[in-house]
Amino acid sequence: MAETKRVPKLAKSIRAPTVLFAVTEDWYFWSHRQRLAVFLQSKAWKVLLATRFNRHAGRCAEMGFQCIAIPFERSLRHPLRDLSAAIELLHVVRTTRPDLVHLVSHKPILLSFLAILLNPQTQFVAAFTGMGYLFSSTDRRAWWFQRSVVAVLRLILRRSNVSVLVQNEEDLRLLESERIGRAGAAVMIQGVGVDTRHFSFSEIDFTVDPIVVLPARLIRDKGIEEFADAARVVRRTHPNCRFVLVGADDPDNPAAIARAVLEQWLADGSVEWWGQRDDMPAVYAQARIICLPSYREGLPKVLVEAAACGRPLIASNVAGCREVCRDGVNGTLIEPRDASQLATAITALLAAPDVQRRYGCAGRHLVEEHFSVEHIGAQTLQYYHALLDAKRS
Repeated sequence: MAETKRVPKLAKSIRAPTVLFAVTEDWYFWSHRQRLAVFLQSKAWKVLLATRFNRHAGRCAEMGFQCIAIPFERSLRHPLRDLSAAIELLHVVRTTRPDLVHLVSHKPILLSFLAILLNPQTQFVAAFTGMGYLFSSTDRRAWWFQRSVVAVLRLILRRSNVSVLVQNEEDLRLLESERIGRAGAAVMIQGVGVDTRHFSFSEIDFTVDPIVVLPARLIRDKGIEEFADAARVVRRTHPNCRFVLVGADDPDNPAAIARAVLEQWLADGSVEWWGQRDDMPAVYAQARIICLPSYREGLPKVLVEAAACGRPLIASNVAGCREVCRDGVNGTLIEPRDASQLATAITALLAAPDVQRRYGCAGRHLVEEHFSVEHIGAQTLQYYHALLDAKRS
């Protein structure tokens, strides 16, 4: 009798791990998380995106992300709409069953309460991109609102299926002091990384009139008012120097710059406003100096991008900014809310082209060493796997 040969059993297919990013708006994901998501895809992760889609739905789909529309709102003025978004997020988590849900910034974190409570088997990452208006404002009304938000965050983020992610040491200490999240469950990863090929190094062009750029949304917490004040001072001795705001207005933010104020600045020639730009490498290439006199940050991507492009930095000596702008190395640190000191720093740097070149080269090296998307992506991937391994054990 012929020997019967055994047919080998087919190996079970291994499902690719899945991460669901929950982000308030698609432009923010595209600007701040898209390259990290592509890196995860290159490591065999499946990426889902839940957000309010506006300009980038087609782009995100072309990149291979599974796109799910949720009507998030930036403001907290419409509680019934927020409840509806929270219910939709719960539905998305239950139907897609991702291995990880990566909640980006305050609003998705707050609206995840149902999803976290009713899906204990799913691992959530509460990623704080900065403490924002609530923690930087001196308005007493903001203080009362802050205490309410802190109380809700304590309730949500102490669950065993939640890990907290921050971008700088000071935010880590702040969350620990506020007892937000489980003890020892918070992790720091410095930003989301930048593509150093896309944001490539270029020499500063000293043959054209200098341009000083502040790339940020038009809100007071970014130091916009101080930048305009400093521009008026510097232009008295450097009338050919141009001061440019690059970023969208943000009327839903309580710290938004009023349109009438912006129009007055434009009318008197203090600043130019180029609006929201998708070609930031070209913007940095035109700039002589990049400024961010912000009151507080998580880890500002614009400073990392500008440094990658070889531009000297001037930034506030606050959490987030000083991690990228190293005083005397690749830029100058100033005290926040001080337009006079900002004007002095700009004037001094404009007068020192050799320092500008040195700062630009040092900044590029710093980014390649610490802030490339490959470097940050590897840390994020290691963090994800540690969370999944802990859940299985």
